[in-house]
Amino acid sequence: MRDKNMQINSHDYGDAKKIESDLAAFMQAIIRIPSLSSREGAVIERMSEEMLRVGFDEVIVDPMGNLIGRIGSGPFVIALDGHADTVDTGDLSLWDRDPHSGDIEDGVLYGRGASDQKGGIASAVYAGALLKKAGIPDEVTLYVTATVQEEDCDGLCWQYIVNELGLRPDLVVITEPTSLRLYRGQRGRMEMEVHTSGISCHGSAPERGVNAIYKMANIIADIEKLNQRLEPRSPLGKGTVTISEIRSTSPSLCAVADGCTIHLDRRLTVGETEATAVAEIYALPSVKAADATVTVLNYAVPSHTGLVYPTRKYYPTWDTDEDDPAMLSAKTAYRAAFGEEPETGFWTFSTNGVAIAGMHGIPSIGFGPGHEHFAHAPNEQVDIEHLVRCTAFYTALVKTLARQQGE
Repeated sequence: MRDKNMQINSHDYGDAKKIESDLAAFMQAIIRIPSLSSREGAVIERMSEEMLRVGFDEVIVDPMGNLIGRIGSGPFVIALDGHADTVDTGDLSLWDRDPHSGDIEDGVLYGRGASDQKGGIASAVYAGALLKKAGIPDEVTLYVTATVQEEDCDGLCWQYIVNELGLRPDLVVITEPTSLRLYRGQRGRMEMEVHTSGISCHGSAPERGVNAIYKMANIIADIEKLNQRLEPRSPLGKGTVTISEIRSTSPSLCAVADGCTIHLDRRLTVGETEATAVAEIYALPSVKAADATVTVLNYAVPSHTGLVYPTRKYYPTWDTDEDDPAMLSAKTAYRAAFGEEPETGFWTFSTNGVAIAGMHGIPSIGFGPGHEHFAHAPNEQVDIEHLVRCTAFYTALVKTLARQQGE
């Protein structure tokens, strides 16, 4: 990949570079607005104001609270998607500065959401601004979406957009951080609980009861072994399973536990589904011996508008072929913007692509500013140059797709 300080001679990059100060100022403004999942209202309002200011043709907030901006009205529909919510800041002592400062130092902008992933939204909005100013090609319609609740339930926003609004783009670019690489998929995931039941009795005579925690102990060991034997599958590698929480119930702390539950974070590679993952757990000898139950969880949390849109916590795997038309168009646009071949890859974490591509089969690729390892971390950050380059790429991609539609 080209060093960030090397000169790039392209019209799209040059135009993006000219608006760097405005782009950085907008990014600072939205970093300074906290926006936890289901509490994105204030930042959605600020993003909406910016879309209107730079000339989007239409800007709406849907009933769930997703922001949807449109430019143009051509037959080929492109969407640039980013989520407006962030995780919490965590232990403030681990931060070198205020997590909502938006400080810029040596070309790096700091703050919660800098990489994951307000940067992608900022670049997408300003790509829209450049295209509006130049005149968006007649062949395309561009949507920029700032979606909600992704950190709590990735893809829920796009389930709503597709199912309820009927918006189904011909191509979606997911603007999560990719280190300026073209990404073409991710492992899926799901959330399960395993529950064991016991019989409570007084803690002074535990032999009179059945301790549900003890029944869970062998299950925990078997799940650790299951993770070790899961096989990698091309092109996404290995699925994983880990226990992220354990809890128990009893009449008191002086009694034998009558219930125990563990929470499983299951990452799914190619060929792994909800059904296969659940069957793997039920097949464990310890689960059979304990007569344990396995439950796939549901999500039903109000959005910042108060809307509840329930879904199952199963988020499918997806990947786009290296020679898929969407990837070939993206590579052409990358060459036009930067004069070199792109690197490609996959996300380690999950994105809205689980619904866009995984559930709805909409062609999808990824390209975004920042690095994945800064997501959810103290001192989260993004290079201003990444924001500029993403703005240039999104602009070049729209033009590339428009030319291809006209051929």
